[in-house]
Amino acid sequence: MFEPYYGLSAAPFQLSPDPSFFYGSRGHKRAHAYLQYGLYQSEGFIVLTGEVGAGKTTLCRAALESLGPGFKTALILNPCLTAAQLVRAILVELHLKPGRDRAANIEILNRFLLEQVATGGDVVLLIDEAQDLSPELLEEVRLLSNLETDQRKLLQIALIGQPELRDKLNDRGLRQLRQRITVRYHLTPLDAFETRHYVSYRLRVAGADGRPTFNRWAYFWIHRYSKGVPRLINAVCDKTLLCGYVDSTQELTGRHVRRAIRELEGRVA
Repeated sequence: MFEPYYGLSAAPFQLSPDPSFFYGSRGHKRAHAYLQYGLYQSEGFIVLTGEVGAGKTTLCRAALESLGPGFKTALILNPCLTAAQLVRAILVELHLKPGRDRAANIEILNRFLLEQVATGGDVVLLIDEAQDLSPELLEEVRLLSNLETDQRKLLQIALIGQPELRDKLNDRGLRQLRQRITVRYHLTPLDAFETRHYVSYRLRVAGADGRPTFNRWAYFWIHRYSKGVPRLINAVCDKTLLCGYVDSTQELTGRHVRRAIRELEGRVA
């Protein structure tokens, strides 16, 4: 509702993982590079972890968009599935018609992967929220990685999740999967300098032409509240813009941010 008031063409701090708003902090750039390296190498598993709201899903979508036309991708957002359901979901993501049972679906997937290799293509499977995968389902994912030729893997797999994923992968029962992990990266929050640039960057992408402005105390409270977590930065900045709109001002201060924080925390009468 306040975008026209600020002269913006889009909502700058929406919570949805829009890759067009991907901000390349030092950590995010490095994670993006690691992810791309692993996807192009087609060897072993890729594991990307980070705290809740660290920007993992946005990073994944940005990485997928940067892949060449020879890549086919399957993105699983809800991994709370059975082994049979997982394979079926992968086929649907690859625009393939599932068969009657798991064995038939594995055969369909394997045939498709071989066809892609024959034409110089690559197939990537990304599983988001992978910390929710059960040990049994992680073993199923490992078995899918066994689809290969003598020269290369047919399916490149990336697991994206919260820090609990690292703990889960350290389980002795998953040592075979752990030994196949070739790329690991843990995404950390933004520092105060990056937080300021993150806010400015998203405003520019949304069409800002120098307004609205945040003063130094506004940035201080934004970082203090969010601790550099992008999702929390988005939440407090969105509410701060609303506070400025209500006050009919485009100069946002620490007072506006503190009011936004109180509202987010439900501490308003």
